[in-house]
Amino acid sequence: MFSLKLASIAVLLFFALWRHAVAETEVDVELVLAVDVSRSMSAGELEIQRRGYAEAIRDPQVVKAISEGLVGRIAVTYLEWAGDGNQRVVVPWMEIANMDDAQSFSARLVATSGFTMRYTSISGALLTATRLFEGNGFAGLKKVIDVSGDGPNNQGVPVEEARDLALGNKIVINGLPLMTNEGGFSRFSIPNLDKYYTDCVIGGPGSFSLPVRSWEEFPEAVRRKLVLELAGYEMPETGRIPVVKVQSGGDGNADKFDCLIGERLRLQWDGSLQ
Repeated sequence: MFSLKLASIAVLLFFALWRHAVAETEVDVELVLAVDVSRSMSAGELEIQRRGYAEAIRDPQVVKAISEGLVGRIAVTYLEWAGDGNQRVVVPWMEIANMDDAQSFSARLVATSGFTMRYTSISGALLTATRLFEGNGFAGLKKVIDVSGDGPNNQGVPVEEARDLALGNKIVINGLPLMTNEGGFSRFSIPNLDKYYTDCVIGGPGSFSLPVRSWEEFPEAVRRKLVLELAGYEMPETGRIPVVKVQSGGDGNADKFDCLIGERLRLQWDGSLQ
């Protein structure tokens, strides 16, 4: 009888230790950095993006925002995306709690070169990013997809469907619309990409976008956006990069942007919505 009790206790202890071993690590934010690498991006712009995020994640203001969180650490992964089915994780989920962690993430990010892929599927990026939260080993007080891009969705499911799926999973989507118009291919570009992101892409409690109108603004915009996402407080206004918050409610659909504009432009170009 005594041996049976010991065996039972041993089994219970084993499962308790096993549950502890596989338990999720609590963090303030689980953050997916989803970055556009469609062919409208030049090689130089790809480098600016990689370097901009690498420098931003180890910026003292960003590390300070991380350390001052309720838990004092975050989890981050870096995803590059283009057309539907064209996404790749450059840096898998990493925990960042201090400058050493941030430096490690930054080093991994710039260790390889980026490359462009065809088309622009923001919806594909959002669906992939949503799946990345599943079984990632972290339990965040907040889940955020940080998506940057230089054009509207023109492939895959409608962007609103992907956005609503993410929001239904209690994921906040913030945006960094790149309105630089410096890429090699601009036939799918639109002049008011900032409004498209506000009406069609971002969403969730406290969501926002920071339009970037020149590549010189990019590093500052990334740093500012990360601090806002991680700490939830405003950085001093620069006068160049206003924070655009998601519309709540509004006056119906009268002024709502056409969220299928990218698909319509592609239809005009090649006569197909594939």
